[in-house]
This record gives sequence, C-alpha cells and structure tokens, in this order.
Amino acid sequence: MAEKREYRMEELARLAGITVRTLRFYRERKLIPPPRREGRIAWYDDHHLARLRTITALLERGHTLSGIAELAEAFDHGRDVGDLLGVGGPTEEEPVHLTPEELADHFAGEATPENLAAAMNLGYLGTDGEEIVHVSRRLLDVSSALVHEGIPLAAVLAAAQQVRTHADALAELFTDLVLDHAGPEGLPRLRPLARSVVEAELSLALDRRMTRQG
Repeated sequence: MAEKREYRMEELARLAGITVRTLRFYRERKLIPPPRREGRIAWYDDHHLARLRTITALLERGHTLSGIAELAEAFDHGRDVGDLLGVGGPTEEEPVHLTPEELADHFAGEATPENLAAAMNLGYLGTDGEEIVHVSRRLLDVSSALVHEGIPLAAVLAAAQQVRTHADALAELFTDLVLDHAGPEGLPRLRPLARSVVEAELSLALDRRMTRQG
C-alpha cells in the first residue's frame, strides 16, 4: 500500500500549477476539503491535489466556479462506494470509476448537483476517494447515449426511477416463483432465465408500441 503523502500549502499549490493565493481562494469557497491541522501548520494530501487538478480541468471545459462549488458539495456528500456496491450475490454489472471531469464529459455538461443527487438517490453513483463510481457500465453508457441524443439527464433519471420500481416488482415475482417451486438453491441457477424473459417481453412490448405509433 502506498504511503500517504502530505504537503504544505506552498508545495501543494506548486504541484497543482496554481498560486498560493488561488489555493486560499478555493479553500475559502469550500471547493476543497479543510486541511489537517497540526498546531498552526495546515497539511494537505493527495485528495486535495486531485481535487485541485479536477477544478482546473472543469474550468478548462467552461464550467463556472459557482457550478464547480455546487458539484463539489454534491460530490462530498455522496454515498461511499462500500454502500453503493454492498449488494452481495452475483451480478452481471461492471462498476466504472470516473473523475468528476470524466463524468461531466459523459453527460455533456448536465452533471449538475441536482442530477448528481438524483443519481445518488437511485444508487447509481457513489464515491471512492476523489473518484466517482457508477454502479453499472451498461447503465452509464445507455444514459450517456440518451443525453447525447438530446434527452435531458433529469428526464432520463426520472424514467430510471420508474424502471427501478417495475424492475423490483419483476424481481420479486421471479424470486417468489423460484422459491415456491425450486427452493433457494434454484435462484442463482435460474437467474439468467429471468433476464431472458424480461428482455424478450420488453422487446415484444416495444414492437407493439411502435406499431401503434406508426
């Protein structure tokens, strides 16, 4: 395990490519977490350095300091990755680690505090140090594609909440079916069948919907 490094204010500013005055300004605006105090000396660590580099990257992408401050607040109050991924059992989903600027790039500037809060409430996002963790690469790719097609991220997340409700109901239905007729040991073995049924039924339902729309 790498030894944790700490920096005085002047060294941190130099490594981040900013002035000490700018660092003080960011700290006053609460864009970075408070340093560790040892008497009158303030000690910063690699998390502070990563946050400062993130701020620089977001500024270069056209974000305002006010927007970055709101994003930092939402980021700092996000659920820990341990809570996010502590679901246990088998899963086909691959978590994705992202920096805040990478997340912003995925969603074309719509990674607002409100949308981040909605995604965190859904259990899509958590934090791991200075990184954001998305629970599913497939969901990340799909939601990003929808946003790039012109659908607002807020609308995508609202729809996701409805999908979650229906998915929970389907999971309960399938679990009860298997428990009643195959016992608990049948759940892992028959899990892929549930996914196949849902995918097939959704495909047929979309066909019917598109036919009516035509």
